[in-house]
Amino acid sequence: MPIPGSPPSTGDRAGRLARRAPHALAAALFLAYAVLSVTRHRRMEEGSWDLGIFEQAVRAYAWLRPPLVDLKGPGFNILGDHFSPVIALIAPLYRVFPTPVTLLLVQAALIALSALPVTRASAKLLGQARGLALGAAYGLSWGIQRAVEFDFHEICFAVPLLAFALEALLARRWRAALWWGLPLLLVKEDLGVTLAALALVTAWRARRADPRAARLAAAVAVAGAAAAALVFTVVIPAFAADGYAYWDKLGGGGSGGGSGGGPLSGLGTKLTTLGWVLVPTTGLLALRSPLLLVAAPTLGWRFLSGDPHYWSTEYHYSAVLMPVVALALADALDTARRSPRPRVRAYAHQLPGAVLAAALALSATSLPLARLGERSAYEKPARVAAVERLLAQIPDGVRVEADHGPLTRLTSRCQVYWIGGTEGVLPAFLVYDGSDGRAGDPVAFAERLHPGSRFVLMGEAGGYVLLQRML
Repeated sequence: MPIPGSPPSTGDRAGRLARRAPHALAAALFLAYAVLSVTRHRRMEEGSWDLGIFEQAVRAYAWLRPPLVDLKGPGFNILGDHFSPVIALIAPLYRVFPTPVTLLLVQAALIALSALPVTRASAKLLGQARGLALGAAYGLSWGIQRAVEFDFHEICFAVPLLAFALEALLARRWRAALWWGLPLLLVKEDLGVTLAALALVTAWRARRADPRAARLAAAVAVAGAAAAALVFTVVIPAFAADGYAYWDKLGGGGSGGGSGGGPLSGLGTKLTTLGWVLVPTTGLLALRSPLLLVAAPTLGWRFLSGDPHYWSTEYHYSAVLMPVVALALADALDTARRSPRPRVRAYAHQLPGAVLAAALALSATSLPLARLGERSAYEKPARVAAVERLLAQIPDGVRVEADHGPLTRLTSRCQVYWIGGTEGVLPAFLVYDGSDGRAGDPVAFAERLHPGSRFVLMGEAGGYVLLQRML
């Protein structure tokens, strides 16, 4: 027993460091994610209109209004597109800091938070050093980095929920695993099926140790699947006149140049993505863990889709897979290191360092975080500064029709519509990227979009054209 007032022993210091290491890792990851997101926003490098869409929804929640997103069409309720009421949790913070940067920082914090349960669970099973290696490899994984890079999406809430749920499952805290999984129903409509998969794995693991918990988990699995079906067929259609808009993306349907060839369409791309999910992140060892079944619903709907955007390693679609494969690997390593086969034990011994080395190598070369080592990432281009001066001519509160480039400079202060999607609503201003010249004369283009209205050219900067409608 230590003497009061005596200096802490080496063992005490080591214990404190071990407890703090996962938190320090999560803090470092938050800083990296935040810098990546904010510098991309500062340089106007958003890849789509998604950040603007989510900002309009959160802004509506912040002022206690229905989540109407005019970018999807005048008066369009976002709950009729994807069922993601969880984003309302950002509203109080957005009310204080009404900027798209708020959404980016919330996403960075939530995804970084997920590294905490991944690292803790891995360290408990495998020891501090290997657990920290797996946690760092997870935080640097390609699926996480792609999600941070691609603007903001509601799945940033699902990533920590899945990580905490699987941590609880590995610790045999069956009911806690289910409680962590239940909010997935509020994140996105398809995650009810993921909850069902999580509950089934929990029921399987608990069947001998705690039969009552196993029965509860089985009931949650049924409820999760039923809730997903209800959202798909009743809740979303209640907010959308045309029903659930994404049914046509399953099977042979879809957009984006899909061949419409059914599940075998794009097979090469799908197999490549599956390889990326399993090889650099787990060395295929995660296949030995039943936890990997929690990833099956997400992989299933993506690969059954006729939309090739869902098949690849791009965008944010693989982020929810990363905590699953990371903790499936930890689970498999715990078993493999006690294998009677020496080769399996040796492979398990070396694998945590190998997946970390792979994540570090990719992060330094081809993944988004490599940008943090480039000086240009921290500099605002003169073109962006010129565009911002051009947009400053637009007064607050007016209707603006825009394409994706200037959206996030306007959605916090104007009523913004997608270019060509105002459905008869007349904008006060129109701004778009005319650098390719396809629209032709800007005034004539604006008047073709709104017959009977007159527009005048207010200015041009960085390829963007700003026009004002004359009253």
